[in-house]
Parts: sequence; C-alpha cells; structure tokens
Amino acid sequence: MTSIGTGYDLTNSTFSPDGRNFQVEYASKAVENGGTAIGIRCKDGVVLAVEKIVTSKLLKPGANKRIAAVDRNFGMIYSGLVPDGRHLVSRARDEASSWRTSYKSPIPSSSLAFRIGSYVQAYTLYSSVRPFGVTAILAGWDSESASPVDGQVGSGPKEGGGGRTKGNKYGGPGLYMIEPSGLYWGYYGAATGKGRQTAKAELEKLDLSSGNLSLEQGVKEAARIIYVAHEDSKDKEFELEMSWVSSLDGPTKGRHQEIPKDILEEAEKFAKRAMEGDDDEDTATGGGENMEL
Repeated sequence: MTSIGTGYDLTNSTFSPDGRNFQVEYASKAVENGGTAIGIRCKDGVVLAVEKIVTSKLLKPGANKRIAAVDRNFGMIYSGLVPDGRHLVSRARDEASSWRTSYKSPIPSSSLAFRIGSYVQAYTLYSSVRPFGVTAILAGWDSESASPVDGQVGSGPKEGGGGRTKGNKYGGPGLYMIEPSGLYWGYYGAATGKGRQTAKAELEKLDLSSGNLSLEQGVKEAARIIYVAHEDSKDKEFELEMSWVSSLDGPTKGRHQEIPKDILEEAEKFAKRAMEGDDDEDTATGGGENMEL
C-alpha cells in the first residue's frame, strides 16, 4: 500500500488503496503550521487562548483577532489558514442566527458543533472544493434554566424556549473541537496548532474531568500552557489572546467576552513566573548531575 499521495492526492474525492484521503491529511498539516490554540472547560465556564505569532513588526498590537464571537454565549478560535478560519466563523454565526430564527432560543453547543462539523465534512466530498485548512475550537455556555423566548411572535409561551420547563436546571459549559475532516468531539481540554502535543500533555496534568478547576484558575493555566507550548518557537514574538464565558452567576453572566486587560496581564505574569520556576529547577537538576559526575 502506498504511503505517499502520488496519483491519489489530485482530487478531494479520491481514496488511496489503503483508504486515505490525502487532501484532508494535507489540510491537517496546514493546521500544524499555525499558532497553538487551546480550550479549557472549567466547572463554571470555558476559557479560550491562542498563541498569535507576530509575523511583522509593522502589525498593530491587538489587531487581527483570532478569537471571534459566534453568538452572545459562544466563541470560536482556530489554528491554520486564517482566511479559512474567518469563513468558518461566518458560517457558525449564520447557523446560530438561523437557529434563533427558527426556535426563538440560543443554539445548544452540541447542535452548533454538529452543524459546523457537517459543513466542514461536506468540503471533503467533492473534487470541485478543498478541505478547510483549519481546526476550530468552539466554546460556549448553554443556559441553565428556561428564559423568555427570543423574538416572540403572537401568543406563544413566554417561557420554555427549547422545550425547557420553568424551574428545572439545564445546560452548562460546552467545549468542542472540529477537525478538517469534519470530525468533532466534546472535550474537557482541547489543543491544536504547532504546539498541540506539548499543550495536550499540560492539559492532561490538570485532571479536568474531576470538575474542580475554577474559571479564574483556568485563565492562569491557559496562559501558562500557551507559554510552555511557545518554547519550541521562542525565537519568535507572539501575542496572547484570551476569552472566556461563564455561568449566569459568573463574571461574564453567560456571555462570551474577551478577558479584561488587568486579568490577562496577571495571567501572563503567572505564566512567566511558572516558566522561570521550571528553568530554575532544570538548572538545579543539571548542577546536581554535574556534581555527581
């Protein structure tokens, strides 16, 4: 069986004899060339963070955002080809708007991930198109309780949007990652981009499935992980861009927002101190080894 795409990578609709779609694999390679992006699902919200490599000194700091709001309670980051990512954000906004028009309530995170995953997968089926060269991470907060129906028309119910009963609790944090193949999964912690392996290793250390990590701790850990992942490209400058969405009782009141500047600066200081501590430990360990020799 062939291990390269010779003759089988000319169109998007052709499988190789060993069942591979090389165009999708090439799209995944494009993602690996992008900055590291992560999402952390906390007990009271979700944090998004992305390593935005500064490719030119002429770029204006804070411009060219990589984190985008999809709906009031949803945000998306992506790694890979930036124009593809922006197109995917636009599509996600259309899907969220369409859901509100049809059902008079915010789209659930699982439904939005399904719709975007299906859209991305459609671009792997036809020879006239190419796969998206991005992996997207979608984060949101599904409302815990019934709320007044958005854009109510006529004499419909004032509460119970989405089939919810007043007084019952629903929803919570949602984190999904959508790959160039259209495959998507729900995650406690997700990472993509050039430093994804390092980031995944750091995320696994947090024991996110236990549900003990608070949103404030998640912000600091997300910043630290981005700095750790950037070590492989430390000769290049980067900007740290972060956002969060909390519960209705939290700092964002269920909305997706950029993290305030003072909190972001504090998180970056925490990350730098953690990096300096790791360097000191490595130096001490190296010195001890030399003494033994």
